[in-house]
This record gives sequence, structure tokens and C-alpha cells, in this order.
Amino acid sequence: MDLPFDGAISTHFETEAPAEIRAAIRGAEKGDILSRSYPYRRRLGRKRYEREMALLQVELVKLQAWARESGTRIVCLFEGRDTAGKGGTINRLRQNLNPRAARTVALSKPTETERTQWYFQRYIAHLPAGGEMVFFDRSWYNRGVVEHVFGFCTPEQREHFFRQVPSFEAQLVDEGLHLHKFWLNVGQAEQLRRMLARENDPLKQWKLSSIDVKGLSRWDAYSAAISETLARSHTEAAPWTIVRSDDKRRARLAVIRSLLSAHAYDRKDAEAIGEIDRAICGGPDIWDA
Repeated sequence: MDLPFDGAISTHFETEAPAEIRAAIRGAEKGDILSRSYPYRRRLGRKRYEREMALLQVELVKLQAWARESGTRIVCLFEGRDTAGKGGTINRLRQNLNPRAARTVALSKPTETERTQWYFQRYIAHLPAGGEMVFFDRSWYNRGVVEHVFGFCTPEQREHFFRQVPSFEAQLVDEGLHLHKFWLNVGQAEQLRRMLARENDPLKQWKLSSIDVKGLSRWDAYSAAISETLARSHTEAAPWTIVRSDDKRRARLAVIRSLLSAHAYDRKDAEAIGEIDRAICGGPDIWDA
């Protein structure tokens, strides 16, 4: 089987990955690799996950019905390193919702025209109308991390972004939008394991890009950019929710519980929602480089 990018991910694993990362992947059993600092030693069991997810899906349907009836506008943006679980989490959020009022926004690189516009302009066009829920799979925070790490923006453009983003988000909230910012935090060994799995799966190879491959050798640069971005954009009006996503099952449940807990929708069942797992879901203080 031909591997994408001439097997560059496997080559990175064999020749560039730190020895402890290679050892963790080679010694891993089937399933997610939990980093040493992750608060659990085993991933959540499938039966418990499916049982809890089923209850949360019912609550998500209630949330959407309430949003449509009340005209509430909900924005959930997802950030994180490649393979952190953004797309999978969004899929679980939307799987039982009416797609006409719950859509995903995953923008490609800006066009020549968009490069001449105000940086936030192309994102504004995708914000929700009354009764809609919008899920951004990556967002305006590209400028804080990816564009910076790869030199796609100048230092001056990035500083301009950081000066504007707190007031931009405060205006969205003041306008009445409910803005939820989720940063999914995956460990280095688990990220590389997931990328190797994609490289070898013909059905998932489309998810890989040259940026993903090049980013593997820039772990520390990403870490520095993420740390600075969280510090400079975590505000009272628009705080970050960090979700440690080494265990995808726990991460998905935590994101959904966080979203549901933030809204006083009709017929809300607090017992069905359960408690947010604060060991893996909280503010920037639980982010782990």
C-alpha cells in the first residue's frame, strides 16, 4: 500500500521521534496512549462510555430544541494539535441534531481576496443566526498558533490579532452569542500514534496534510505558541475550556457535559448530564505541554 507523503510519518517515528515516544508507541496495547501526567491509567470502558453518551445525546436534542424555540445562538470553537480529536468530538455533538440548525465550519486557507480583508471577516460570515448552533473545526486562533509556527503571518500581524481578539470575542458575547472555546490537549505519544494509524488506513489518509507532517518535528514550537495563546486570550467574557484528550472517550463526554451545563434549557436533566470531570476539563492551568 502506498503511504501518503512517501511515508513521512513512519520515517519521523523511526528517525526523529524521541526515544521515550517510540517506546511508548511500541509498547502500547490497542487503544489510546495515556501520557504520564494524565490523571487516569486506563481509558474509559466502552460500555460505560456508550451508556453515558446515550444520555447526553438526549440532552443535546433538548438543548437544540430550546435554542430553536428561544432564538438562542450558540458557537462552539474547537482548537488543538492535529489528531487531538476535534472532528470526532464535533461529530458526536451533531450526530442526533437537526443538521439544518447545527452545522460545522472548517475553513480552508484564505483566498487572495480574503487575505486583503480584516482577519476576522471571513469567520463572521459563518456565525449563527437565531436558533442555530455552529461548530468551528479550527477558528480564528490559527493566527495564534499554526500561522505563527509555520511563518504564514508576520510577528506584527500576530500581535495585532492578540490586541483585537479579546474585544472581538467580547463583542460577540455582548451581541448575545453564547461562545464556547474548547482546546483539546493531546500528548505527544498519542498524537503520533493516531497519525501513524491514519497513515496506514486508506479510509483516513485524506485527513493528513503536509502541515500535519511538518508539524511533527515542531512540537516545542507548537507548545510555546499554544501556551502564549491561552495566556493572552483567556478572558472573563470568553474563557477557554481545556479538555485533556489522550482518552477520546473521556474527552468527548467532558466537552458535551461542559456545553450542556452552561445552558438553562427546558426539561434539563442534571442527573443525566452528570458531573464534569475536573481532572481533565478546566481552565488553562490544566493544559499540559
